[in-house]
Amino acid sequence: MATLSSSSTASDPPCPIAPLHNLPIPPPSHFAHLYKPNSDGQQTVILGIEGSANKCGVGVLCYNPTTQTYQTLSNPRKTYISPAGCGFLPKETSWHHQAHIVALIRAALSEAYPNESHPQRHLSAIAFTLGPGMGGPLRSCAMAARTLSLLWKIPLLAVNHCIAHIEMGRVATSASDPVVLYVSGGNTQVIAYSDGRYRIFGETIDIAVGNCLDRFARVVGLSNDPSPGYNIELEARKHTQETPLKFVELPYVVKGMDVSFSGLLTFIEDLTKKNEFVKNGDEKQGEEQFTTADLCYSLQETIFAMLVEITERTMAHCGQNSVLIVGGVGCNKRLQGMMADMVADRGGTLCAMDHRYCIDNGAMIAQAGMFGYQFGSESMLVKMEDTQCTQRF
Repeated sequence: MATLSSSSTASDPPCPIAPLHNLPIPPPSHFAHLYKPNSDGQQTVILGIEGSANKCGVGVLCYNPTTQTYQTLSNPRKTYISPAGCGFLPKETSWHHQAHIVALIRAALSEAYPNESHPQRHLSAIAFTLGPGMGGPLRSCAMAARTLSLLWKIPLLAVNHCIAHIEMGRVATSASDPVVLYVSGGNTQVIAYSDGRYRIFGETIDIAVGNCLDRFARVVGLSNDPSPGYNIELEARKHTQETPLKFVELPYVVKGMDVSFSGLLTFIEDLTKKNEFVKNGDEKQGEEQFTTADLCYSLQETIFAMLVEITERTMAHCGQNSVLIVGGVGCNKRLQGMMADMVADRGGTLCAMDHRYCIDNGAMIAQAGMFGYQFGSESMLVKMEDTQCTQRF
């Protein structure tokens, strides 16, 4: 059986609910027909299970009604890393999740309640990712959630993966009503809350930004460990004032509020087949050429400028002055820096996070499940027969 490191996965202080300006939380008795409070009768504790792509994570989240704060008690995860030059396939990713999910659940509960022999007694409900995502990995983690729900006789909460990213970001950064840039391997959307629901104001019309980065990393042979996008970021960081990289002009495709990356990807892939392209370290003095680092730098600058542009348009349209970046690509420091410059020029604030909460994790599923649980969302509190995963949620 897989083993996990004993190091802490949740070191952040409690996050207050007041800055979010949510509706007041109804008393548990208001939804007594839907669920019962946990054995403590005071705190609400949710165990969240995430497995929509190559990350398998389990998080334990607690709401303290006395202090009105949310706190992540544990948040371990494991990543399926495919060989360089390859993506991750549903079957192999499912096997990975199946091999690690039990150890992750044990690690999460042990970290959250280290001196308890039966930590599951604290749980109010189990939240799991219903979709969107890859079918096999989703089902693998849903099966674990169903099993625990039956074993421990506690409710199941079905969570939308995209909403979980947003709600975790709002809580972690105390963002009340931001424009949200959601950027990951499967999603590229600019979202804002309007007329009682989240609405998409701009998005990719073909592939996601993370997918574009990952596929280019494969072309130039960058490692998938810890992620292709991060290794592209490391290459691009070689650009400094003392040793500037060469900027290669790439297609800049913004169509109204939407963006397109597929043509840009084809264009930059073709550049790697030209004689002018050389691997890092093979440069020759005096010749017109570009390296892997040059292309990584140029790709980042171009696609991030496109994302900043459509985000600024959404801010102007909605009259908002804050931006929240969520999703795996959201922890890119260059993207955060470019967005911060734009937001500062408008007199606003940027809400950004690091890899702990940007990258897929169990705590974000627990957070979205917590909100649904507390506000009595009957659509999220599902019966066992309604827990089929939905790839396009």
